[in-house]
Amino acid sequence: MNTTAPTAGGVIDRAALPALFARRGQDTHKGSFGTVGVVGGGPGMAGAALLAARAALKIGAGKVLVGFAQEAAPLACDPLQPEVMLRDARSLLEEDWGVTAWVAGCGIGTGALAANTLSELFVLRRGAPLVLDADGLNLLARGDIQPNWGDGPVVLTPHPAEAGRLLGIGAAEVQADRPDAAWQLAQRYRAWVVLKGAGTVVCAPDGGLHINASGNPGLATAGTGDVLAGMLGSLIAQKLPLDQAVAGAVWLHGAAADALVAQGIGPIGLTAGELADAARALRNAS
Repeated sequence: MNTTAPTAGGVIDRAALPALFARRGQDTHKGSFGTVGVVGGGPGMAGAALLAARAALKIGAGKVLVGFAQEAAPLACDPLQPEVMLRDARSLLEEDWGVTAWVAGCGIGTGALAANTLSELFVLRRGAPLVLDADGLNLLARGDIQPNWGDGPVVLTPHPAEAGRLLGIGAAEVQADRPDAAWQLAQRYRAWVVLKGAGTVVCAPDGGLHINASGNPGLATAGTGDVLAGMLGSLIAQKLPLDQAVAGAVWLHGAAADALVAQGIGPIGLTAGELADAARALRNAS
């Protein structure tokens, strides 16, 4: 293991992401593009899980399921995206739905049910890649869940305050050296790390670092992190090479915000729910 953090390896740009814009073959079906399982949406926070799920679907996943961290699913269907299949978390986890990438933590809460649900997911994920976001990271920092998530790639997506909690330091210290903070997390958890914020840092488990240049202040609004988590899960489920899936989701998320601002939609008042459509348009425009 390295004892000193490496320097950043360059800027993430469109030219480095050919898999993100590869054309799809004619002889494909929904099973060709993976199944995303979203575990989150505790009481009062169902919208966070839905934002992630809608983004996963619109960025190209073949199927998307949501398991709400509640005793029963609060909705029979998503009225805006009825293609998304809704369950309670236990129903989603206890049956094999063929999930090829998991997104967990979006709006899940920090109570016992949330911790138990995530711990169960770690046992049952069957090696499928995992994106751990939001309160999942806070539960990890508090020790309410352990990083015993088994085999298969893991992507952690902290903002500076969450990164600070995971490292036991303040957000200001994280911001003072963002590449080092991302590297420290990647080494500690042997995971991919997406340290969000202006100039999002992507760090691979082997220490390789890249900085994203897309995005603008319009992303500083509730729910944009949930959308990014859904996009990450979606591209991973679609079997893009992992380095291009992680970097590609980060770049596409920021580029979607840039495209919206260019259309006069933001940065002031840009909403998280507008990002997925803009990202879908970019992915189809090549």
